[in-house]
Amino acid sequence: MSRFEENKTNILSGIVVALALVPEAIAFAFVAHVPPLTGLYAAFILVLITSIMGGRPGMVSGASGATAVVMVALVVTHGFEYLFAAVVLMGLLQIVFALAKLSKYARMIPHQVNLGFINGLAIVIFLAQLDHFKVPSATGAEHWMQGTQLYTMIGLVALTMLVIYLFPRLTKAFPATLAGALVVTFVVIIFHIPTTTVGDVAHLAGGLPTFHVPNVPLDWHTLEIIFPYSLIMAANGLVETLLTLNLIDEMTDTRGKPNKESLAQGVSNVVSGFFGAMGGCAMLGESIINVNNGAIKRLSGITTAVFLISFILFASQWIEQVPIAALVGVMFVVVEKTFEWSSFRFFGKIPHTDAFVGILVAALTVLVNITLAVIVGVIIAALVFAWQHAKQITVHTYHDEHDRKVYAVEGTIFFASVAQFSRLFSPKDDPEEVIIDFAKAKIMDHSAIQAIDSLAERYQRRGKHLMIKHLCKDCLELLDKAKDLCVFNLAEDPHYHVADDKIS
Repeated sequence: MSRFEENKTNILSGIVVALALVPEAIAFAFVAHVPPLTGLYAAFILVLITSIMGGRPGMVSGASGATAVVMVALVVTHGFEYLFAAVVLMGLLQIVFALAKLSKYARMIPHQVNLGFINGLAIVIFLAQLDHFKVPSATGAEHWMQGTQLYTMIGLVALTMLVIYLFPRLTKAFPATLAGALVVTFVVIIFHIPTTTVGDVAHLAGGLPTFHVPNVPLDWHTLEIIFPYSLIMAANGLVETLLTLNLIDEMTDTRGKPNKESLAQGVSNVVSGFFGAMGGCAMLGESIINVNNGAIKRLSGITTAVFLISFILFASQWIEQVPIAALVGVMFVVVEKTFEWSSFRFFGKIPHTDAFVGILVAALTVLVNITLAVIVGVIIAALVFAWQHAKQITVHTYHDEHDRKVYAVEGTIFFASVAQFSRLFSPKDDPEEVIIDFAKAKIMDHSAIQAIDSLAERYQRRGKHLMIKHLCKDCLELLDKAKDLCVFNLAEDPHYHVADDKIS
C-alpha cells in the first residue's frame, strides 16, 4: 500500500470512528448523568492524546461504559465537580500504574479469560444498542418502539448492515462502515423517513473545552469521597484498555506497548478532568472498526479527534441528521465481528474448566464489571492450573549398588503439590538407608521447603539414615531439619531460585 493509500485509509476510517463515537459518547454521558457535551469532550481529549502518545496506534479511546457506570452514584450524590476531581485522580492512579511498569502483566491473562472478556464486552455493546429501540412515553418512562416506528428502525438498521457487508464487493478503497452510514442517511433525507436522528438525542453545538479546576475542597474529606470511585474507574479503564490492546495485537500481528498506553490513558484522563470532561478508556467496538478498515496508524485517531471537535464547532447541524439506526447498524456489525463465534466450536474439545472460566468471565462482564470479571477469571484459571500441575508429581524408586533405596522425584513441588509429595514416601516400610534425588524435580516455594523438612523429620524419628541429593543453593539455605542430610555436588546440583522472602 502506497503512503497516499495508507493515509486515505486512516483518514476515512477516522471519520467513521468519529461518527460512531458520537452516539456512544452521548449515551455514556446519559448513563453517568452528565450533559452530552461532557461525554463528547471526553472522547475528543482521550482519542487525541492517546493517539499522539499512546502505545497502540489504531486503538480508539473515549467515554466508556466501563467508567460511566461507576460515576453515577458520585454524580447523583455529590455533583459534577466531584466527578471531575475523581477523573483527575483516576488519571493520576493510571500514571502511577504505568510508571511502576505493571501493565506488562496484562499479557499473563489466560486466553480463556481474554476470550470471555471479548465475548462479554460484545454482549455489552449489543445490549447498549437496544436502548435506541426505546422511546419515552407521556409520563417520561421508556418503552419499546411499536408498529411502524419499530419496523422503520429495524429496516434502516438492516439496510446499514447490508451495505456494510456488500460494499467491499464493489470496492475496498472506501470504508464500508462509512458507506453504510452515508447511504442510510441519504435515504432518510431523500425519502423523508420519520426516524430518530442524532439531533433528537442531543444537540452537539458547542465551543472548545475550557480549562477548569474542579471546584471541590482540597482536603482529606474530598479524597475520602472520590478515591474509591477513582480507584474502580482506573482499574476498569486499564483492564478494558490492556485487553483491547492485546486483541488488536493479535488482529494485526504486531506488538503494542502496554505501559506507554497506560501512561497515555492516565495523562488523557487528568486532562479530561481539568477540562470538564468525564474521562474514559479504550473503546473495543470503535477500535475494531478502525482495525477492520485497515487503519492502524496514529493518523486515524488524530483524524477522529479533529472531526469530533469539528462536529461540535461547525457541523453539528449536519451530524444531527444522521439516523441513530445507521449508527446502531454499524455497532451491530462491530458486535458480530467482535464476538468470538469460534468459541462455540470449542465446547467438547477443550477442558471443561477452560469453558467454564470463559463463560463466567463473559457473564460477570455483562452483569457486574470488567475488573471483577477478569480478576475472578484469573484467580480461577490460576487455581485450576495449580490443581492440575500438582497432580503431575511422580516418584520412581529403585535400589542402588549399595542396596540403598532411591526415590527419584519428578515434577514441581509447591504449595498445591506438597500433600501429594508427602504421600509418595513410606518411612515406616523403607530400609535403614534412603536417598531422595531431586535432579528431575523443582522446588518452587516455602511450602515445598517445609515439606522436605517434615519428610526428613519423619525419617529421623524412626532412626533411619536419609540422604538428599541435587537441591539448588536456595533450597539448602532455607532448609532447617534436612540441611545436614543434603549431599553437595556443585557440578550436578541445579541452579534456580525459590520464591521465598527468607532468602538472604
